[in-house]
Amino acid sequence: MQYVPDQSAGPEPVEAGGVRSVKSAERTIAVLEHLSATKDPCTLREVTTALGLPRASGYALLTTLVQTGWVETDGTGRYRLGIRALRAGESYVERDDVVKRVQPVMDALHADLGETIHLARLDGAEVVYLATHISRHSLAVVSRPGRRLPCWATGLGKAILAGRPWEEVDALLPETLEARTVHTITDRAAFRAELEEIRRRGHAVDEQESTIGLRCFAVALDFGAGPNEALSCSIPMVRLDPQREEVIVAALRRARDRIVR
Repeated sequence: MQYVPDQSAGPEPVEAGGVRSVKSAERTIAVLEHLSATKDPCTLREVTTALGLPRASGYALLTTLVQTGWVETDGTGRYRLGIRALRAGESYVERDDVVKRVQPVMDALHADLGETIHLARLDGAEVVYLATHISRHSLAVVSRPGRRLPCWATGLGKAILAGRPWEEVDALLPETLEARTVHTITDRAAFRAELEEIRRRGHAVDEQESTIGLRCFAVALDFGAGPNEALSCSIPMVRLDPQREEVIVAALRRARDRIVR
């Protein structure tokens, strides 16, 4: 996330798109989102450079966030999200109506298939994992709640996008569809054709587009206002054959019907 410095003078709330906003709050959110999006801890300079913040402001924000537990520092001048961010994320998932509605069905689906089951939600051009049941097999795929992936490179994201008009999808996607693997669809015309095929077929398939050696089947969950969540089953290619694929897809469709009914 790139923070756009507010040009207004002083700490008073300013008008931004018709909504009153507070500069310090915007900066705090920008810092937390930046730390959540980076794999490794960041230095003060990395944070302020990425967000376009004055060094003094960035230091003051990080110091306050460390004192309140939202950010942690390892003592070498590097920062990462703190324990309070984890607690807030867990609270969000625990109180989410869709998660509570889907969880019993996920339990049954996992017991039936024994493979990794995911529930995810579209957030901008990414899917965010909300809940996961890990496969009983030793060779398993693990995507923890909170993980984000590009929507165009996942079965979950493609299932959701297939339920939306192409004009909306086109506006949501970034100009360049970056590849996660050699199988990721990065051509816009090809991706539009893929979504049309998903609509016809009724489910999405991730053909090693996010992780090599992994196939993922997904169905969108439409509660009446267009899909924003999807349910999936991920399975290593070594355990997959046509008959197993039919079993997985049929189970996902039954689960979807039970959830949205």
